[in-house]
Amino acid sequence: MSFGIALFTGLWYWLGQSKIGYTFHAVICQPIVMAFPIGLIMGDVPTAMKIGASIEMIYLGMVAAGANIPADECLAGVIAIPIALKAGMDPETAVVLAVPFGILGVFVDQLRRTINAVFAHKADEYALEGDVKGIERCAILYPMLLGFLLRFPPVFLANLYGPELVQSIMAAIPEWILHGLSVAGGLLPALGFAITIFVIGKKNLMPFFIIGFFLVQYFEINIMAAAIFGTCIALLIVLMRNEERGENI
Repeated sequence: MSFGIALFTGLWYWLGQSKIGYTFHAVICQPIVMAFPIGLIMGDVPTAMKIGASIEMIYLGMVAAGANIPADECLAGVIAIPIALKAGMDPETAVVLAVPFGILGVFVDQLRRTINAVFAHKADEYALEGDVKGIERCAILYPMLLGFLLRFPPVFLANLYGPELVQSIMAAIPEWILHGLSVAGGLLPALGFAITIFVIGKKNLMPFFIIGFFLVQYFEINIMAAAIFGTCIALLIVLMRNEERGENI
């Protein structure tokens, strides 16, 4: 694979998971978001978006309880999407490829947290000395440099040398195993939906989920229209509740 896509995905993963300012990192880390620029670079946006959307379904209902991530959707996306595009995988097989990378990202994050504890103790020393610049370095500069060392190389190398290796492995795998992987990949998005329903939890919210599903299924409205309708319904509910309480927005 080209040096450009390897460099791009490595930097994307580093910047996305660096959580600079805690602003757009949650958006940048989503496979469906990164699929568009990856598709542009590799010249196949439709296929990239299909793969990204399929991977996104796995992590749709993921909640990082206590800031501990159960899986790293960003690492899963930046490696699985380019490799799947290059190797000509279908979205279902790409999903299966993404899962182990998502789990691997958890270990990378735990290693980062462990090493970052050193910077926290060093910041305490700077605080006792009244060294504001030292505290800033421990809070921003050192974690960013560590994140680069942990995150950029594996993604860069995987996308630079990985596709050829993956293609040779895929060619050696029997057809019945590939079919099984494809079936498993088709089930994982359903699991993502199930987790989302579980997270919604409250019985009074379930009708909205069902209404949205059947609007898309039978009226064939696109995702943008569904998002607009959902936003308007949510705003109407908030406005009516505020009116009942006598509050003004």
